[in-house]
Amino acid sequence: MNYLMRRLATFPLVLLGVSIVVFLAIRMVPGDSITAMLGTEAGLLTPQQRDALAAYFGIDQPWFIQYWRWLLGLFQCNLGISSTYGRPVLDVILERFPLTLELALLSMVIALVVGMPAGIFAATHNEKLSDLGVRVVAMIGQSTPNFVLALLIIYTLSAGFGVLPAMGEFSPLWQDPLRNLGQLLLPAVTLGFAFAASVTRISRSAMLDVLSDDYVRTARSKGVSARDVIWRHALPNALIPVVTLSGIEFGYLLGGAVIVEQIYALPGLGRMVLDAILQRDYALVQGSVLFIAFNFMIVNLLVDLAYVALDPRIRLSEH
Repeated sequence: MNYLMRRLATFPLVLLGVSIVVFLAIRMVPGDSITAMLGTEAGLLTPQQRDALAAYFGIDQPWFIQYWRWLLGLFQCNLGISSTYGRPVLDVILERFPLTLELALLSMVIALVVGMPAGIFAATHNEKLSDLGVRVVAMIGQSTPNFVLALLIIYTLSAGFGVLPAMGEFSPLWQDPLRNLGQLLLPAVTLGFAFAASVTRISRSAMLDVLSDDYVRTARSKGVSARDVIWRHALPNALIPVVTLSGIEFGYLLGGAVIVEQIYALPGLGRMVLDAILQRDYALVQGSVLFIAFNFMIVNLLVDLAYVALDPRIRLSEH
């Protein structure tokens, strides 16, 4: 069995463990979904009405029976019914996921386009004033919380220019590309800023290590131009730490940038999960976390496969 098959074989075990943890964790939160859904009106329900609602949402049985029923439904791609939306959980997740995926991709592009050139520039100007400037900006980016930057952007636009970011009803990319980009650009910049700072520092450190290797010095001694030494010889090996960081960060972004989605009023996956937790929507929380965990494992697998493409010396099948 090769490396890819072994990794895929571990997916069900990991998802099973995640499902058990989230199933127990959400039910340890005080309250229940019926009270969270109806609020003060829940006190007006008769015992028969409450029992009927509990049976409809599948919370009238002991925990182990609820989990077994949910697990059996999982094999049929049935994650249950959301008590908040009154719809199948999978439909709700797939409705929100495209926004989060697009936001994650935009943030990743911004971070890599800004961070990698900045890190390479700092490494090739090591210990110079320009290198210090890049490191200071990167440190500021890493130490500034996303919500602070988001509020600063909104305040600057509103107080300085008299405009507000496009909020409210979200326009999908395939319906109105320009409006969609207008709604997601500032959130992507907010998320990409801190990520770009991390990419800058990692790429700078990796490039400094690679530039001191023997093969780079050999290339220079043969008269290879400085540009080719950096972009053709050093950069491919320096990319491995950047790919690792990008995979981890992208996995987190696919889980939903909760605070940024909340501030910019984006109906993404992270905001949906937060609302589901507050509403004690057990089925939606369970399905969403499982979906996020699956995406995270896929991203990590792709990162491992990317190592082989970047460095032929790596043989995953030998591990």
